Amino acid sequence: MCATNSSYLKADTSAAALRRKVLGNFLREARAHVQPQDWGLPVGTRRRTPGLRREEVAQLCAISVTWYTWIEQGRDVSISPTVCARLAKTLRLSRAERQYLFDLAECADPEADKAELKPLPQGLSDCVDHILAPAYILDRSWNVLARNQALLDLFAGWPDCSSKPNLLRYIFLDTRARDLVVDWERRAQRVVGEFRADVGVHVDEPEVRALVAELQEQSPIFAQWWGRQMVTEREGGIREFNHPKQGLLVYQQFTFRLAIRADCKLVMLLPH
Repeated sequence: MCATNSSYLKADTSAAALRRKVLGNFLREARAHVQPQDWGLPVGTRRRTPGLRREEVAQLCAISVTWYTWIEQGRDVSISPTVCARLAKTLRLSRAERQYLFDLAECADPEADKAELKPLPQGLSDCVDHILAPAYILDRSWNVLARNQALLDLFAGWPDCSSKPNLLRYIFLDTRARDLVVDWERRAQRVVGEFRADVGVHVDEPEVRALVAELQEQSPIFAQWWGRQMVTEREGGIREFNHPKQGLLVYQQFTFRLAIRADCKLVMLLPH
């Protein structure tokens, strides 16, 4: 057992060292592409370093030159989210580069998902339509942004019954949901935990706040479960429906995040 643990620790240390080396190389390359005049620094006549010097990056980030040098050298130093954010700003990193930096530094970006959301690409509904099984796309507030005919058939016309269909409103405010969803109470309770996990730090956003307030006011059951602070991962699994025409239908649910919009997810129900 001791030998196994020792081997694991060595492998882990090696992986950590490689990650730190990659981080240092990335910062050096990014530094070389930022010009001193971009930050109002004098270019000078004796500058040999392309882009910014280490001293200039450290100065702009309000950290010590020694510490920044150690980061570029791949030494075992911890980097806080605040320093990562300063580095991303100083080095003028793109959104993807910023995420890469935070991933290498193994810390969470406090600004993640706070940027202005990009509109969904044209043709997204066509993509969903080409899926044979029931499928739909939800945003952070669980508004249905796209759905296919198979889902429309499964939900007996919903979500086309509303100009802005929302899955939470359907589950808790539409009486048809209790007839359609097998073991509605257990599923609805879990949905509250899944929604809380989805919104996370965005729970105070106006749209999310308004939705929660509406559901708390109109659904005592939602209000009760929301107050219990349940958080549940959206794991998928077996979903059963009592279809008004087809009887009992059983599906396996799978959920995928969209690369272009991390707040959106594609949900598919495959026949089980």
